[in-house]
Amino acid sequence: MMDTLLINIGQLLTMDHEDGPLKGKKMSILPMIENGAVGIDNGKIVFVGTTAEAMQLQAKERIDCEGKLVSPGLIDPHTHLVFGGSREHEVPLKLQGVPYLEILKHGGGIHSTVRATKQATATELREKARFHLDRMLSFGVTTVEAKSGYGLDQETECKQMAVLKELEDHPVDLVSTFLGAHALPKEYEGRVDEFLQLILSMLPAIRSYAEFVDIFCETGVFTVEQSKRFLLKAKELGFGIKIHADEIDPLGGTEAAVEIGAVSADHLCGASNRGIEMLTNSDTIAVLLPGTTFYLNKEVYARARDMIDGGAAVALATDFNPGSSPTENLQFIMTIAMLKLKMKPEEIWNAVTVNAAYAIRRGEAAGKVKIGRQADLVLWDAYNYLYVPYHYGVNHVNTVWKKGKVVWRREQSCIHI
Repeated sequence: MMDTLLINIGQLLTMDHEDGPLKGKKMSILPMIENGAVGIDNGKIVFVGTTAEAMQLQAKERIDCEGKLVSPGLIDPHTHLVFGGSREHEVPLKLQGVPYLEILKHGGGIHSTVRATKQATATELREKARFHLDRMLSFGVTTVEAKSGYGLDQETECKQMAVLKELEDHPVDLVSTFLGAHALPKEYEGRVDEFLQLILSMLPAIRSYAEFVDIFCETGVFTVEQSKRFLLKAKELGFGIKIHADEIDPLGGTEAAVEIGAVSADHLCGASNRGIEMLTNSDTIAVLLPGTTFYLNKEVYARARDMIDGGAAVALATDFNPGSSPTENLQFIMTIAMLKLKMKPEEIWNAVTVNAAYAIRRGEAAGKVKIGRQADLVLWDAYNYLYVPYHYGVNHVNTVWKKGKVVWRREQSCIHI
């Protein structure tokens, strides 16, 4: 007898199409079961089929989903979760059209957050991050990639990474990324290579905390060649590598990501035709962050249509951070992807489940409703998958299961276990 049986699911999005990330036209294929059912036992999925097939099964608990939508737990593969303070005071400057790199030059932007993060205690950072994780969970997200990068020195970077380790008791699964090369401290101006050598020297201390290493490849920060050298050394030490590429200026970061075998290339608003072509012939996943473009009030979004039509694998993420995308709402990102990236709803769902999982090397564990996998599921207050990105700005989640247990339900707070 199984623990839980969900029945009368109007549309059950299984995402169980084929192994590996979905590329190109395959992103428009959305495997689903009409009038579906899911069986859960000991935290694992033990049955996937129709309600008719499930009627003879025995379960301690039967839940009638009343014809509503059920999907895998969503995955947010790019966030900056742990930080001190906030940056609402920069809004007037942004409204005046002051570019981010100009704000950065005058001590704002990331430098403001670095100061606040250094001043915050580990306890303060942990409770703040837990608050944001709770909110992500409420939006249906059950797996999150989280970066450091607001220390720029070993003590604070390790403090951030240790906080992420301590948050492993949260229902949301965390995947940690070291982003010590997030900006250039003022005291290292003109000495970029020296700073990168300092960050590289931190990697042995970070090894027990982080699975990935990332770098901000951008004008005024780190060049393409510096980024490639840095990431290749991190790769030699056994880290998976990621890169903030071509977010503001088209420098060639997309091409670099493919050349060095990065697991993902993130942002890509300025990706060149050649960069997009290289993506389509690689295993590197394009993680697009349209919430950042939206919040910075920019006109040029990542060319998702060209990437998908060309045959690339695309994922979506919030880029949750205090300066350029202060939102935990991945559902809102799905709407922006539909309206601004011109992505089809089917592509969007695959981008926040299957491909998002592969962008953080969790493709064999998360992102699908499949027998044998842990039961990370979302019941939506919607009767079809089109409705969620269509009806924007609200939370459509009814119930979230993590490893087979209810961890969030509408009108209730998170249930920590």
